[in-house]
Amino acid sequence: MAKIEGIKIRNFKTLKDVTLGKLWNLQKAQPLTPMTAVIGKNGVGKSTLFDAFGFLADCLKSGVEEACDLRGRGGFERIRSLGQQGPIEFEVYYKEEGNAKITYEISIDLDSSGRPYVQKERLRQRRKGQKHGWPFSFLVLNEGKGIVWKGEKEGKQIDEDKALFDLREFMEAITKGENQEESRETEVVELEDKRKLGIASLGSLKQHPRISTFRRFIEGWYLSYFTPDAARSLPLAGPQKHLNIHGDNLGNVVQFMEREHAGRFKSILDRIARKIPGVDRIDTSKTPDGRLLLQFNDKGFDDPFYAQQMSDGTLKVFAYLLLLEDPTPPPFLCIEEPENGLYHKLLETLAQEFREHATGQKGGAQIFITTHQPYFVDALKPDEVWVLEKGADGFATIRRASDDETVKNLVAEGLPLGGLWYSDYLDAR
Repeated sequence: MAKIEGIKIRNFKTLKDVTLGKLWNLQKAQPLTPMTAVIGKNGVGKSTLFDAFGFLADCLKSGVEEACDLRGRGGFERIRSLGQQGPIEFEVYYKEEGNAKITYEISIDLDSSGRPYVQKERLRQRRKGQKHGWPFSFLVLNEGKGIVWKGEKEGKQIDEDKALFDLREFMEAITKGENQEESRETEVVELEDKRKLGIASLGSLKQHPRISTFRRFIEGWYLSYFTPDAARSLPLAGPQKHLNIHGDNLGNVVQFMEREHAGRFKSILDRIARKIPGVDRIDTSKTPDGRLLLQFNDKGFDDPFYAQQMSDGTLKVFAYLLLLEDPTPPPFLCIEEPENGLYHKLLETLAQEFREHATGQKGGAQIFITTHQPYFVDALKPDEVWVLEKGADGFATIRRASDDETVKNLVAEGLPLGGLWYSDYLDAR
């Protein structure tokens, strides 16, 4: 199971400079937990943090220029931190299960024509057994030009502090006479479009398996923009394997599950029904044109209710629980304010379901959540919760709840974390 251990974001909206978890040069920091929740008051940047992951995923899928305009972002100058002139930067520290840890760094800026482009990009990995020093870079691009190592073999370590993103010095370091054999493991690359990510182009080539692995990791991210109204729609018939970001293919996923995993799907429906108050049974019925309708059988009623008639909360819980039952779950699941529309006593159950999935032995998704509901936070642990606040300069700051010894001790004594937040114990003091 792949896992993000830390992320650093610079110059993205209100996130001028924030770091969550562990980075390659912050080895004493604790990595992000399998389930991570970010809390904070309105306007501190929770939605911005959620969108930072979406922006990075959109950059991979569509290119950086298109990503700046998608989802109402309004262009590069609207998303670069107010008053800042430097590039938007991301650093993602992650690991594949059983493999060395990998760092991905990207800088996005405006070119001479005023259009966003990829200024710098680097993918590097610590060698086996290496605990200190520079990780080995197997992809370095500057202005769309650079060098990449082929295959799984590691090259010779160079002085990256001196030659960082300098193609001429970088090439000289590996192509000297004594390194001719090693140079055959490298190739110089120049991207045709500097607005596309190098990992998108090179990650589709068989000779770059480490880049391909990281590309598939980001491509597999699932960011939920679920809306109950979308889930009530009646899409065209046809099974679909995964729930999409808005949930408007809920019926198609139900159709796929019933066709491909009939026995398991029936037990899934029974299990979900037991977790939704008032629902006795969930069934499906087929329309004349082959579509599947969800039937919710409420206790006390002979006739079922269809998804189009169900409450927002019931549909949302059903969609989230179905998402967690995906036979091939995404490696990273990001959900913004899952509590909206839900009965508060359901939130603890939902939090427990998320944690069981994220920590499951069968390899569930790492889950990242933003929330403003203390009842949801009550079910969380201090090391799972990050507190986002607005600093004196108007930009966001973030810290882990477990960094406060008082909070840790109070939770250890049995006080709920959400209650402490409600009582202002988690606010800056």
